[in-house]
Amino acid sequence: MRNQKFTDFNERRNAAVTAKQALLEKFRSQPGPDDPAIAQRIAERKAIAEAREQREAERKAAREAEARRLAAEAAAREAERKAREAEEKARAAEQKARELAERRALEAAQKAERDRRYAARKSRR
Repeated sequence: MRNQKFTDFNERRNAAVTAKQALLEKFRSQPGPDDPAIAQRIAERKAIAEAREQREAERKAAREAEARRLAAEAAAREAERKAREAEEKARAAEQKARELAERRALEAAQKAERDRRYAARKSRR
């Protein structure tokens, strides 16, 4: 808290005027935009901002390249998986065809045996 107390209006007004003048002097004492130190600071900030943007662009390009590489790897794995599945399906179909052929051959042999027995039975009568 302030210990200073203003007793009347004129003292308060004079204090406010001096405070405003002090702020105005502080503002005026600061260097302007045409000052070489300010221009140098602005140029440094601009260079830093450009370097930051360039690093961000490089990181973005690296992330995109990594994403493309991962997508290519995933596509290659998916292609390999599909090739394996197709090979397994072909192998299963070949096995099924072989089993079907064996079953038909067995059925044909059984039918031939049945027909032979039937013919033998008919010839005995």
